Amino acid sequence: MDSDDHPRTAAFFDLDKTIIAKSSTLAFSRSFYQGGLINRRAVLRSAYAQFVYLVGGADHDQMERMREYLSGLVTGWDVQTVKDIVAETLHTIVDPIVYDEAVTLIEEHHVAGRDVVVVSSSGAEVVEPIGEMLGADTIIATRMVVGDDGRFTGDIDFYAYGENKATAIIDLAAERGYDLGRSYAYTDSATDLPMLEAVGHPYAVNPDRLLRKTAAENGWPVLVFSKPVALRQRASSLRDAPRPAIAAAAISAGAAAAGLAWYAVRRRVRG
Repeated sequence: MDSDDHPRTAAFFDLDKTIIAKSSTLAFSRSFYQGGLINRRAVLRSAYAQFVYLVGGADHDQMERMREYLSGLVTGWDVQTVKDIVAETLHTIVDPIVYDEAVTLIEEHHVAGRDVVVVSSSGAEVVEPIGEMLGADTIIATRMVVGDDGRFTGDIDFYAYGENKATAIIDLAAERGYDLGRSYAYTDSATDLPMLEAVGHPYAVNPDRLLRKTAAENGWPVLVFSKPVALRQRASSLRDAPRPAIAAAAISAGAAAAGLAWYAVRRRVRG
């Protein structure tokens, strides 16, 4: 229970390459393709973009190109169709691969009484169900403008990237009474430095080169997540431990949507 001596705290988790070891892009692009949202060429471009990101990450310029491409990509998409595809992906298509260490860490924060917040540049329509299934207490995500016809206009109301992530975290802390000085943040990318600097306990997870250098300069801990696990298997092994089992089952479906979100946001990268 929170008190003056024990203020409310939170743990903020980036999603891609922090909780999720890789994105099953081909599986999700097939869903988009079958749903009539993209063409075959886009499927191939997405697969290549994902490969480039997994090998080398994405810098600021690439993320800006991703934002621009996202705007053009989703213009005219029916929001309910996107949600339906996400729901199908969550429950029927992919037995996702996530970092076992991330699942354990999320559970440890919950046991310690901290709120867990998923922070992602992917769209809220896919991050919200991810957060729900992860057992996260809330999410911070990119918000696209939806027109009166229920379709994306192509405009972005809020892009959860860089300084915007930190601003959203600070605003959420003010709203919920989090003591950021005692809170935690985890990410793999130097583009999330403002998010790390917003809390008292920043952690670099499988960091890119610049983040590793910055972590060393600031004395931040570096975590190496190296054990991807099929969550169905993990959920089975944790069946007798109620909360961990719930968290594991949550990620099992949630990581699938993360790949979908990854697909939608990050196809612009061309190497």
